Amino acid sequence: MAVFFARASRDAAQRQVVHDVRAVKRIGIALFNGFALPEAATVVEIFQSANALGTSMRINGPRYDVHLLSVGGGRIASSSSMFVWTDSIESRGHAGDLHALFIAGGAAVHSMLTEERMVDWLRRLDLRHEQIFPIAEGRLLLDAAESPDTSRKLRRGEGAHAIAWNGLNVSTSQRSSTPLRAALALIEKDFGAEVALEITGVVRLRFEAQFAAAPNQNAFGTPSEKIRASAQWLEMNCGRTITIEEAAQFVAMSERNFLRRFKVEMGVTPSDYLLYVRIDKCCHLLSETDLPVDKIARRCGMGSGGQLSKNFRRYLGVTPTEYRASKRSFSEARRELI
Repeated sequence: MAVFFARASRDAAQRQVVHDVRAVKRIGIALFNGFALPEAATVVEIFQSANALGTSMRINGPRYDVHLLSVGGGRIASSSSMFVWTDSIESRGHAGDLHALFIAGGAAVHSMLTEERMVDWLRRLDLRHEQIFPIAEGRLLLDAAESPDTSRKLRRGEGAHAIAWNGLNVSTSQRSSTPLRAALALIEKDFGAEVALEITGVVRLRFEAQFAAAPNQNAFGTPSEKIRASAQWLEMNCGRTITIEEAAQFVAMSERNFLRRFKVEMGVTPSDYLLYVRIDKCCHLLSETDLPVDKIARRCGMGSGGQLSKNFRRYLGVTPTEYRASKRSFSEARRELI
């Protein structure tokens, strides 16, 4: 996911001439310092995946030109301290230049509510040409852009009214659909439901796979029966405090030999494997339940919600709350397409 976002950031820093006969649709993503990375990055990935499929399959459809935008342009940081390069909003502010605009979310959006240049720019946009989709807290910026004396009010997410979803007009209750679903709806309109569904699967699988492969990435051959048994024991007992001595005793090995064999055969230390198992279990509970983050952390042996958030930021680049929101957006989008 971050790879696609970094690519869009690089393109913003140095635009290159692309020899492509397809029509171009410009997609803007409005960012600010401290923006939440996951859904904004996934929107970028969705459109860039559509570009790749359109080229490889020679599908008759537009090419999406994604622009990362901020008030002053230049380098800004996400909430997880990933830096991206952006264009200034003034460079893309005239009516008709953007086909769709996504507004990033994140708690830091509150600092933008008094930023007159951003609010005025949003107020000037013409919804007859641009379709605007706020991501989570990004909706607050649209609220700030509304004023009683503005005849052309920016309506919260109602830019979706012009999009068909699976050939049907989007109902009033669906106009607040998530940005991921909105991006896929645009692609479905341009390329068809089959392409949109394939992109949903590709993006979801890439999101899920970014961590899952880690435990065995350096493994040599097939683990022995004892090491496989110890790994299963770690998985079964991941919800409580575990010592290396306990794990070694379970398979009747000395601690030193157990540590050496586990590292060689599994590719990671027992402690790292246990952490991977715990994070994987947390991911499942975040996706499949409404349990609070603190309760999930305790159930998975993480201790506290703060420790869980720290590990998620380190290994997945998102907070548990952001992960939960992204996973549910994927699931909702896929259900709508099927």
